[in-house]
Amino acid sequence: MHMSGKNKYMILTILIFLAILGFDAYSQDGHLDIISATANSWVANDVFESSGVISKDGIKKWSNPDHVIRTFFYLEQPGEISIAINARVKSGTSQIAVSFEGKKQRLEISNSSFSNIQLGKFNIEHKGYYFIELQGLKKEGESFAEVKQFQIWQGENNIPAKFIKDDVYFGRRGPSTHLIYQVPEEIGEIEWFYNEIEIDEGQDIIGSYFMANGFAEGYFGIQVNSEIERRILFSVWSPYKTDDPTKIPDEYRISLVKKGNDVTTGKFGNEGSGGQSYKKFYWKAKTRYGFLLGAKPNGDNSTDFTAYFYTPEIEEWQLIASFRRPKTDTYLTKLYSFLENFIPNTGVVSRRGGYYNQWVCNANGEWTEINEAKFSADQTARIEARLDYSGGIENQGFYLKNCGFTNDNTEIGQMLKRTKINIPPKIDFVALE
Repeated sequence: MHMSGKNKYMILTILIFLAILGFDAYSQDGHLDIISATANSWVANDVFESSGVISKDGIKKWSNPDHVIRTFFYLEQPGEISIAINARVKSGTSQIAVSFEGKKQRLEISNSSFSNIQLGKFNIEHKGYYFIELQGLKKEGESFAEVKQFQIWQGENNIPAKFIKDDVYFGRRGPSTHLIYQVPEEIGEIEWFYNEIEIDEGQDIIGSYFMANGFAEGYFGIQVNSEIERRILFSVWSPYKTDDPTKIPDEYRISLVKKGNDVTTGKFGNEGSGGQSYKKFYWKAKTRYGFLLGAKPNGDNSTDFTAYFYTPEIEEWQLIASFRRPKTDTYLTKLYSFLENFIPNTGVVSRRGGYYNQWVCNANGEWTEINEAKFSADQTARIEARLDYSGGIENQGFYLKNCGFTNDNTEIGQMLKRTKINIPPKIDFVALE
């Protein structure tokens, strides 16, 4: 049948009796996945609109024809798949464009109850991430459609697709990646930990926390909080385990010893609780920043942890804060860095951070360069809700990458070893604020 240029898309008119047509007619060989639009969809071309368009009930308040909505999933092997969309319109008739792997269809939807609408069969050429793309064309009601889920039938294999299923909040944030530094035991008690971070142009994505100096009791790094705000953040966990800082008994509370100029201090919760400090500072991509963290036991079962930040614009170490942790008698242990995204809307955007020139200084004042790290990732990665995470060696340093539904993936536990610089930091500890 010849189709005019005006109708270059395949025209599918969906009647009510097609609502019952799902994958029930397929044989029991193969595998059917039900992919939640709530957990796995974003407004790809305007990510901060995602939380308004995509709700706990799926794609709902979808009225902007410029919005391009993508739903992501990971397929383990090549083969033929069939796709159906579970959708409805509350009133009238809508036309939407549906695209998958370069094939675009125009759907006309008029059913007022949720129905499985088949999109057809598609050939998958390689394993990796794929997305179904939606865009509104015409509507008579308030929204183009409501979409609850997608159905993916793999008729040639029984390997399930991978996608976000249960912990939707952390799944939408994306996997966190870690560098666990390999510190030789013979170094002794570590009083100082030095690290550097530099972010490539375009990788400073909103929601990113590039954490440089992590230790058993806290973490210290830089964040992208909005288009106009960035922070240097330093936090220390209380030894009392709770996500509610108001429930920490007085004898377990983190106390502030001192803080730097323009630094805000307070409490934090939700992922453990304790003392938090931050300084608003618009750090920049393509600029190398220094991080210095110290630990000093006080001899009374308390330890002071102190964080300093170095910026080439000022060329001096700035005090962020010093916190006293009770019930603690320790130097620095379990040193690590991480990259996380803390805003679910931006979990669809990849970002990457560079970590350079790691050193530790023991209690005798002796510096040792640390050039080995083990790559790791969080629970979101380990349960395979997301596979878009990686880390490696580049430009004589380490890098961490996450989010964006890329096919970059590094095996958890892989050992990484960078080239040594052999030039220890020059720091006058007496002169530190």
